[in-house]
Amino acid sequence: MAIERVLLAQPRGFCAGVEMSIKALAWMVRMFEPPIYCYHEIVHNQLVVDRFRALGVVFVDDVADVPSGAPVMLSAHGSPPEVVAAARDRGSFVVDAVCPLVTKVHHEARVRAAKGYTILYVGHAGHDEAVGTLAVAPGSIRLVQHEGDVAPAAATVADPSKVALLAQTTLAMSEWEGISAKAREHFPNLWTAARNDLCYATTNRQEALREIAARADAVIVIGSANSSNTLALARVATETGCRVVQRVNGPEELDHAALAEARVVGVTAGASAPEELVDAIIAALAPSAGVELVHVTDEDEYFPPPRELRDAIAGLDAALAATLGGDVRGSLGAGGPFGDDRLAQATVALDTLSSAGGVSGAAHRRASEE
Repeated sequence: MAIERVLLAQPRGFCAGVEMSIKALAWMVRMFEPPIYCYHEIVHNQLVVDRFRALGVVFVDDVADVPSGAPVMLSAHGSPPEVVAAARDRGSFVVDAVCPLVTKVHHEARVRAAKGYTILYVGHAGHDEAVGTLAVAPGSIRLVQHEGDVAPAAATVADPSKVALLAQTTLAMSEWEGISAKAREHFPNLWTAARNDLCYATTNRQEALREIAARADAVIVIGSANSSNTLALARVATETGCRVVQRVNGPEELDHAALAEARVVGVTAGASAPEELVDAIIAALAPSAGVELVHVTDEDEYFPPPRELRDAIAGLDAALAATLGGDVRGSLGAGGPFGDDRLAQATVALDTLSSAGGVSGAAHRRASEE
């Protein structure tokens, strides 16, 4: 049976934090000769990582692998304080591209720990974001992955009146709600942030997915296997009752046999997945009656470039304009001077660099001298 219709979730794909981090690394590629180093994957998406590798970015899991004096970027997921310090000791130019929403959780952890709280942190062991957050106040934080972990963690609490609950930003809402309820059974005065730590983009994408999963015979979730928010989307689709749920990196991973009886297929994408993958999946599904956009909410959040880049971006554009005798705006798509960054799109920036083979500031200088 041929697929008749695709229900396309809105919002989906890149969030403001991913937009910021990808554009920041694109600026690094533009400013420096390769290799440029990045601590951990800049975002958890294989296509994005591979594109940057082709442009001369080297991803490392230990800052000791960064040559002294090399430019370094720290990933959007947040890094342990000792890693940030080590990077600044080694790197000639270090940019911390941590998502501001992760920074908020780090701040909450520091403040609560300083006030003598025991912190229950809801997260996934080994995930880059969880590793970074646990390192902020290691003596005060207990990792809680499942509801069954709450009681053992509670047994280690010295003062039940001073317990806080924080979370990895990319969890499924059901994970947070279940553990939160269980924690309150043990600690009625449990402290949580006025607004829970789950990222707005994570919750928005989950709500949009619930809308389409309830109407679909099958759901396709686009994103990498190491992307926590992508896995949360797949979990939400299953919890909604959809019988066929596929998490894929791209169209080549679609299980068409499992879709043989599906007439209506829902499609969404994790917060690190580029829109080009959505287009490719829809083309592979080839719905005879087209695509229906299922709109739940608009997102207009914007995170500016990391502070380390702001002056450098403006200075680079001014220097290039003077050297090349013109306005260089547009060389990163809608990018250009720092003031235009809000209008720039990460996908355009990455695609422009990729199609040009990567054009660094040093390359611009060489071209002007020839």
